[in-house]
Amino acid sequence: MDYTTIIMLVLLFVIFYFMLIRPENKRKKQAEEMRSSLKKGDKITTIGGIVATVVMVGDDTIVIETSEDRVRMEITKWAVSTTGVQTSSEPQAGGKKKKQDEPAAEDSAESAKEIKEPVNEIPAEEAAPDASAEEKKED
Repeated sequence: MDYTTIIMLVLLFVIFYFMLIRPENKRKKQAEEMRSSLKKGDKITTIGGIVATVVMVGDDTIVIETSEDRVRMEITKWAVSTTGVQTSSEPQAGGKKKKQDEPAAEDSAESAKEIKEPVNEIPAEEAAPDASAEEKKED
């Protein structure tokens, strides 16, 4: 092997490290810090989508309260996804809706109504003999 091939392989590994490995390690470290800093009263969202309030914090587990009915569950800390209430996986672009977006939303609602209408592709005369044949087989 010549030096250019070795240099290209090293360069490829460096790019791979900075594009994939390093950001993933940062995310893991941030998640671990967030989980270790949980305290009583924090609002959390679990990886299963349960929104709750932390009631008690242990070494590896936490006790959460999910509703005003005082329903409590003990979960492991690694099951905590985020602190706060996570409403969507996609962040919202901008804060307010523009006035121009509102008519487009109405148009999409109307087109959704049109799509939801049932489409009968089989004529009623053809569907009836099949149903009667099934009833005869059952008897």
